[in-house]
Amino acid sequence: MSDRPSPIRPPAVAVIFTSRRTKIDDAGYTAMADEMDRLAAAQPGYLGIRSVRDPGTRDGITVSYWRDDASARAWKRVLEHREAQRLGRERWYERWEIVVAEVTRTYEGDARG
Repeated sequence: MSDRPSPIRPPAVAVIFTSRRTKIDDAGYTAMADEMDRLAAAQPGYLGIRSVRDPGTRDGITVSYWRDDASARAWKRVLEHREAQRLGRERWYERWEIVVAEVTRTYEGDARG
């Protein structure tokens, strides 16, 4: 799981990426995912990211948070990210879906109640 993002305060945009990974090139996928995390964090408007994957089903979800829709759209156009998207379609994903949502409220809690 990626590090917890800094607290997200509305307004913000969440880009929700769900996928099922193939069994092809796990090492290449992991290296690219790490590079995309690093590169995204350097983009204007980036607020944070959360990511989990079930090793059994290979289903995963990654949510990146952005200050606004323009920042999220700019990230989609970054050349290195576009190359990662291409490789994902060709090699790493059986299926994928992206949902872009406006963050209007946030809540936090922990095991202490």
